[in-house]
Amino acid sequence: MSDQHSHQYDHRQTPRILDLDRERLAALRGHALTASVAAAEGRTMVAEVFADRAALVPMPGMPGVHNAELVAAFGADIVVLNLIERAWDGERLTLPGLGTFTSLTDLAAYIGRPVGINLEPGDVPEIRRAKPEYAKRLIDMGAAMLCLTANPGTGGSYAGLARVTEELRAGLGDDVALWSGKMHHAGHPERVTVERLTSLVEAGADGVVLPLPGTLPGVTKELAAEAVAAVQDAGAVVMGAIGTSQEGSHANVVPQLALTAKEVGIDAHHFGDSFLPGMCDPEVMYDYSVAIRGRRHTWNRMALGGRGHRRTTAV
Repeated sequence: MSDQHSHQYDHRQTPRILDLDRERLAALRGHALTASVAAAEGRTMVAEVFADRAALVPMPGMPGVHNAELVAAFGADIVVLNLIERAWDGERLTLPGLGTFTSLTDLAAYIGRPVGINLEPGDVPEIRRAKPEYAKRLIDMGAAMLCLTANPGTGGSYAGLARVTEELRAGLGDDVALWSGKMHHAGHPERVTVERLTSLVEAGADGVVLPLPGTLPGVTKELAAEAVAAVQDAGAVVMGAIGTSQEGSHANVVPQLALTAKEVGIDAHHFGDSFLPGMCDPEVMYDYSVAIRGRRHTWNRMALGGRGHRRTTAV
């Protein structure tokens, strides 16, 4: 393609994720989600949280607040649940501070955000394992996207991610959003290269995860810019990840990471879950959001937060 930002999507026909209200956000999923992120030109915020954690422990007689709600309130456009097996019993999700949900569709409607799920290629609990039969259950439950990645110490490799990406694409069809890649070495040190990232697109990923320059040794601005251009030219979006505990860094680190991410062409900006119990520092995420999309879009997204109508039984 001549335009590295075209991502094979017609932006004239695709609403920007920036412009969606909470109801349309909650309903966003699959190919439409990826296209909406591409249309927003590098101004999408993604927050990953532990499924079973609530940083704001409720006082007696007061409602609790789940981490998914908190990151939504601070400007996240997309929420990704990590370690989902800790909250899912095979039939219901039990989320501290929120209650129980029988589907991810209901959860998304309640927090006003599309909800993605982390899956892994390694030997992890069944529901988190990147196998078509397990992934299909999550899609049927309403997962907006599947993030194929690897938690620390699991030994995930790019070859393994390419393999499961291909398996899931073949098993789930073309309309499921599959974003694939590593946020850190995951116990399997190997260089981040353009070839390894584009191999994920060749395997069927419509989104590729790239550690942001400044978060993983060896990922320079030059390498990141080359990789982003190659992945986008291949038709996928790029999610720049902060997954090395810098999601709990000081606010003065934010401009360096955020503006570098914009410079190299990142489409979606990811904040990991390692600071407060199971989430990022929401104030650091807020500062980053202001840096990449200004106060207008950040405040608009924050103001569109808030709880929807509870459809399930509270815990």
